[in-house]
Amino acid sequence: MILKHIFTPLNNTRLSHLCGPTDEHLRTIERELEVKIAHRHEQFKVEGAKAKAQRAMEMLQALYEIAGRPIAASTVQLMLSGDGELGAEGPSLSTRRADLKPRSQNQALYLDNIAEFDITFGIGPAGTGKTYLAVAAAVDALQRSSVQRIVLTRPAVEAGERLGFLPGDLNQKVDPYLRPLYDALYDLMGYDQVHKAFERQQLEIAPLAFMRGRTLNNAFVI
Repeated sequence: MILKHIFTPLNNTRLSHLCGPTDEHLRTIERELEVKIAHRHEQFKVEGAKAKAQRAMEMLQALYEIAGRPIAASTVQLMLSGDGELGAEGPSLSTRRADLKPRSQNQALYLDNIAEFDITFGIGPAGTGKTYLAVAAAVDALQRSSVQRIVLTRPAVEAGERLGFLPGDLNQKVDPYLRPLYDALYDLMGYDQVHKAFERQQLEIAPLAFMRGRTLNNAFVI
């Protein structure tokens, strides 16, 4: 099946953001949906199996709507891993990055489950927002005073390693494995606010092995 579309009004900046550096976003869509995408200026052509060609064209149109600024590769992956819908209905989280909303139906479901259930497991490929959204939900809960602290925990070592053989004190040993959580916290709260929260013991880091017997009242645990 061959689908054609002309993006109007013509906006070269939006077209550049839509395609990505050296057409990176188009190549990603082609590879994941098994279609061929050709374009000349604002004229686009998608060729492939009917359902996949239609989804690819819908993705291009949705991406063009948000192409007023550069589109991250992770945004394209999020659309591909979800239902191809940006701005899916879901809870709005209050963070330093203004109101943060899910970008796919799966992300919206993930946040709904975090809000509704005591324990939520997020399973999916890298780059789909599991860690970032969990941290955003935690920051939102802390700022709304729904919880009194955020506890970050994970196995302190990878398979086959021993904590005692790693250099440094406990925090230095654990920090590299929690770096994705730190990155999200700094982005959502700001560097100064994160360190103030640690000083007030509103943020805590603990290796998973040390969590046995802990009391976690009014805590958001990741």
